[in-house]
Amino acid sequence: MTIAAHTPGVDELPGVLAVLRQWQDDAAPPQLHPGDLGWFWRFGARATARAVRTWQRDGRILALGLLDGPRLFRLTLAPDTHRDAELARRLADDLATPEHGVLGAGPASVEAPESTLVHGALAARGWRRDEPWTPLRRDLAGPVPDPGVRIEVAGPERAGERAAVQRAAFEVSSFTEARWRTMAAGPAYSDGRCLVAYDGGGTAVAAVTVWSAGPGRPGLLEPLGVHRDHRGRGHGRAITLAAAAALRALGASSAFVCTPAANTAAVATYTAAGFRPLPAMRDSRRDG
Repeated sequence: MTIAAHTPGVDELPGVLAVLRQWQDDAAPPQLHPGDLGWFWRFGARATARAVRTWQRDGRILALGLLDGPRLFRLTLAPDTHRDAELARRLADDLATPEHGVLGAGPASVEAPESTLVHGALAARGWRRDEPWTPLRRDLAGPVPDPGVRIEVAGPERAGERAAVQRAAFEVSSFTEARWRTMAAGPAYSDGRCLVAYDGGGTAVAAVTVWSAGPGRPGLLEPLGVHRDHRGRGHGRAITLAAAAALRALGASSAFVCTPAANTAAVATYTAAGFRPLPAMRDSRRDG
């Protein structure tokens, strides 16, 4: 059967999220998570639908991805298709050919699980591997230590504070209270929580959003940040522990996060909170 690419409508996104939840597994390599779509939802339902692509054969979704900005496509595949050569060739053709409407011309990157044939198919078209990322995972079978600081779940009444910490943690962040409300209204956030950490004086110092994929499946930390004026005081470890505890309460089997390998401070923070580094991941990159 022919493999067909598709851009879903807004009404199809809950079904896409359901498929993506089913693909999450602790035994699988880190991959695109429902929470990645949930975080992107801050830009609105229509923007999210425009950024999603699926590839189907005989009515079944075999692969799906998210255009996370104009130059990065984040892709994952059904667990039984990672070694499907026909699918890998079709994906590489669509990703490498601007006229196919996935990635535009010029520099671009594709994220995909290391276990798939996609990276090899892109290499055959002249792409090369990019700088390494470090995925980290924490098992949630046992209890998580107390973070040692006050943690609050950020609902609508704390949305502005949650957004302010995000902007203070990431210089290029455009997150606002309005975007928090848009994100929280999306279907993925039914499995999500925003947490804010406070120091002894009651100042918001760190924040995180966590995303469950359902009981017994790995959950995601995306994003996590510490206010630039309050770094170096253990708040990163504290909010990471709080995130893990929140995912455990939601029934997640594990918590995972991914950070550039060059960001040794972030890797150290996650490791201090009980996360175990996994084998490095590398995007495939086209320079021009």
